[in-house]
Amino acid sequence: MLLTPRPDGPGAAHDRLYRSLRSRIMHGELAPGAALTLRGIGKDYGVSVTPVREAMRRLVAEGALSLSASGRITTPELTDDRIEELAALRSLLEPELAIRALPRAHLALIDRMETINRAIAEQIAKHDASGYIRTNLEFHRTLYLRAQAPAMLAMVETVWLQMGPTMKALYGRLNRTEVPKNHRLIVAALRAGDEPGLRLAVRADVTQGLRLLAG
Repeated sequence: MLLTPRPDGPGAAHDRLYRSLRSRIMHGELAPGAALTLRGIGKDYGVSVTPVREAMRRLVAEGALSLSASGRITTPELTDDRIEELAALRSLLEPELAIRALPRAHLALIDRMETINRAIAEQIAKHDASGYIRTNLEFHRTLYLRAQAPAMLAMVETVWLQMGPTMKALYGRLNRTEVPKNHRLIVAALRAGDEPGLRLAVRADVTQGLRLLAG
């Protein structure tokens, strides 16, 4: 007989903590190089050290956190070479996901993406960097889910996770005042069923900003 963790058991505490920290890191709520301690996180979340240790272990394995030889845990500080590498991964994977999603991009999906674009505009108007990052990733994820390529999407989300703490710096450099123009080009290409246009728009959207960081 298989036993499942109780909803309030240690497994559930670890999973909730992992998902919360993962979301915060991906959405740029933690600065690059921020130090994290097991006791500090446990105190913040009101849990023991055991679920914190397990959550940290998973996040280190995903590249969301760095573990030094001395045992110090920090959020990543990306070098220019690392940023270029992650930009290259995005430019390869995300256009492919978008193209795979294109045959399933029905009107309701496209309307949903336009709604998200309006939400992005609201975050820009509020100068909310984390809100901008969150809604920007939601725009992309909404499309990529239609690709029905879970392994590829998991790889992309790992890249987003590693980039999260660095994205606030990018947001500051871009000084956004309106929704990225490539988002409008992505939506237009979806409506037209324009595969080459969609590929170009997605590639431009996911790489242009990152290259400013490495410039």
